[in-house]
Amino acid sequence: MLLRLRVSLPDRPGCLGQVARALGALGADILQVTVLEREAGRAVDDFTVSWPGAATTDEVRDRLSGMPGVRVEGVWPTKDVPGAAPDYDLLMHVAAEPERGLATLVDALPGLCGAEWSLALSGGVVRHASLAAPPSFDLPEPPLRAATRVTEKLRLMLLPVAAHGLHVVVARADGPVFHRAELDRAARIVAVVSALLPASSS
Repeated sequence: MLLRLRVSLPDRPGCLGQVARALGALGADILQVTVLEREAGRAVDDFTVSWPGAATTDEVRDRLSGMPGVRVEGVWPTKDVPGAAPDYDLLMHVAAEPERGLATLVDALPGLCGAEWSLALSGGVVRHASLAAPPSFDLPEPPLRAATRVTEKLRLMLLPVAAHGLHVVVARADGPVFHRAELDRAARIVAVVSALLPASSS
């Protein structure tokens, strides 16, 4: 089982090692660490771990949160296997079949972003939806730029595709609010795919 853990910790020597040792003591195999931000004396890191199932996510939170200055911001399942290059794979598929580019993008984004589902809206109508996405979605105030929003049940990324009159919505039910680094990455992917889409995709 692959999990992603988002941890906020003091940005000082040794603190990252302490978190890694605590995860190892719980039986987690750390596959990747991604630094999302470093500012004001703190860092936010995403750990991708192979989880044996012996410890629960509550135990992970308790163990790590008991360390001075460490906060667990989220623990959620992921399919993003470290060492793979899913961004490039997506762009290659879109370049090979641009007429299917929108569907390819929407289907790929949940895996790329550690989310449950995504969909593309045009004029309030769902043009394509990934598995697990709702058949309709209300976006009352579509943003002009990539943005995050939080509802009672969902964390959202809203990604305009202005050239095609679309908005792509990416939704996460488990885990933390999308970090600005995740939003920037998704916005860049959408911008490149948008440039590859034929005019008929609007």
